[in-house]
Amino acid sequence: MTVVRTDKWLLDLYDKPLEICERIKFSSSDIPIEEIYEYLIMNGMYRPLRGGEDVVQKLIDNNVWKTVYLEEKKLKHLWDGPSIPIYIFPSDSKNSQISNEYNGKSGLAFKDKLFIFLSKQNTVKEIRALFTHEYNHVCRLKKYKKNEMEYTLGDSIILEGLAECAVKERFGEEYLAPYLRYYTEPQLAEMWDTIIRPNVSIKKSSREHNQYLYGQKLLPKMIGYCVGYHLVNKLMTEQRASIKELLGFSTVEFIK
Repeated sequence: MTVVRTDKWLLDLYDKPLEICERIKFSSSDIPIEEIYEYLIMNGMYRPLRGGEDVVQKLIDNNVWKTVYLEEKKLKHLWDGPSIPIYIFPSDSKNSQISNEYNGKSGLAFKDKLFIFLSKQNTVKEIRALFTHEYNHVCRLKKYKKNEMEYTLGDSIILEGLAECAVKERFGEEYLAPYLRYYTEPQLAEMWDTIIRPNVSIKKSSREHNQYLYGQKLLPKMIGYCVGYHLVNKLMTEQRASIKELLGFSTVEFIK
């Protein structure tokens, strides 16, 4: 089973997250465990709270681990995806953005592992949609043969666009990320032409990359994510293609 039994870890070590992080398989063993935990917190992992064990028990009662296991099995077959460790933890209830905008759920994907952070109120459909988004990242990283160290802003926005289009393909627009309702199609087309297109070659290692991806420094909020969805959705419609068919397309084919 690729879904790691983090429920057992949490029952024993909920208030010792550093010990939990020591059990996670990371390729870079020289990174201090404290830095790993801080990075996971930044992306939604829980911080121990009084009564937090109740959240763990609620996730167990809701069969979250089984839900994700069944979803991984479906998508691995559907998209010819890889077997990777999947780690499930409670989300950070003190993170106002995650709590207010995403109903207490978040995720984080690497080419060789995946994290899901959940609150006790998340429904089965929400969990399935979140896992679809994150596992789609893993499949894109596998099928698009480009070194992640060489990724550009263009690669990143298409990565995110594919993931949300995968959610739409499987569950409909109701389960799309809330930021995709920020702008109209004409606004997105203009943002693509005037803001994102001239900067698609910015390297992922550059500070400017995240500014354009997330919409920082007075840029429209979540502009890169929204434009990426706009481009992928447009190509899917024009070519009547499925997500599976598009996973290996080069970024150039989406942005030409």
